[in-house]
Amino acid sequence: MHDPSYLLAEALGTRLRTLNLCLALAESCTGGGIAKAITDVPGSSGWFDRGFVTYSNDAKIDMLGVKPETLATVGAVSEETALAMAAGALTHSNADVALAVTGIAGPDGGTPVKPVGTVFVAWQIRGAIGVCLKKQFSGDRQSIRQQVTLFCLQQLLHVLETLH
Repeated sequence: MHDPSYLLAEALGTRLRTLNLCLALAESCTGGGIAKAITDVPGSSGWFDRGFVTYSNDAKIDMLGVKPETLATVGAVSEETALAMAAGALTHSNADVALAVTGIAGPDGGTPVKPVGTVFVAWQIRGAIGVCLKKQFSGDRQSIRQQVTLFCLQQLLHVLETLH
């Protein structure tokens, strides 16, 4: 029996193929976990272009074009950064759709304003405006990262199911 992330990634791939769309990822707090779930699916190279694991601020700037001012003013864990990551993934790939995630998996790094488990998930379809959700997860580091991976796959699948 496959785990839930595999089943979601498989469904996501089916939907992307149906729409003739290709995906790129920009991951921070999940550390490549979403890309792993996707690439566990045989044939995913037909609908997954590439993934960027941009854990550091420098990686977000260098690989995705996130503006240093954005990181300095609102931080890496913010709506603005997640949206910039999604836009950057599209700019630096051949994909039609990008998903980006940035957050605090813990156990350290939380603040009263952005406690551990705070995550911003953004997606953008080429030629459209990006959308971002803020979500709060709980548990230990591994649990938060697993929950975020599942949430991201579910959200993107939901978004793509609304397209014709």
